[in-house]
Amino acid sequence: MVLRVLFRAVIMGPPGSGKGTISDRISKSFGLKHLSSGDVLRANIKAKTEIGLLMKSCIDQGQLVPDDVISRLILQELKTMEQHNWLLDGFPRTVTQAESLDSAYHIDTVINLDVPFETIKERLTSRWIHPASGRVYNTNFNPPKIPGLDDVTGEPLTQRNDDTPETVTKRLKAYETQTQPVLDYYRNKGILETFSGTETNKIWPHVHAFLSKKVSDGGGMASGKACQ
Repeated sequence: MVLRVLFRAVIMGPPGSGKGTISDRISKSFGLKHLSSGDVLRANIKAKTEIGLLMKSCIDQGQLVPDDVISRLILQELKTMEQHNWLLDGFPRTVTQAESLDSAYHIDTVINLDVPFETIKERLTSRWIHPASGRVYNTNFNPPKIPGLDDVTGEPLTQRNDDTPETVTKRLKAYETQTQPVLDYYRNKGILETFSGTETNKIWPHVHAFLSKKVSDGGGMASGKACQ
């Protein structure tokens, strides 16, 4: 399915909510380019760009990267996608960032994945990775063929520090505190659509149906009537 008008969407959800999987499915089903702020940030740090070096300095000192720096980075990246429909993931994380995005682009819809924290904690603490390739396993629903070993290389799997129970709890609380004002911001604009559930495969059909309706409504996306 190809959208007939430029369509700009944001997806939000705590770490472990299935955001990556849903984003990938949206991209494939509706022809949106998926832009992950985390990927952009890592690429700039690796390439040692001016912004990348500034961000690395902040991160190394345990400081938050300033809103204007993150906003400049993402808006700069979006300029290369101006002729495309896109789905933005991981940005904005503050109301200031949301306002910066609004000043440059009309956002048609914000998809919010509402997954219970207990479900996420169980998911993330069951997650193991093969560091060299980035392959991810989950002992509950996508286990390796041999426990503790990568299916392809047979090398040992490890658990990210971020995925320990204590760290997961802190990350989820931090996400909730930081992003609630952003959700309220988009809710007040009338463009927030929340999808609740505990399984990605059960949430996805509802997301697909919602976006399909926006596509079939045609002019609703282009005119931005949803947020008037």
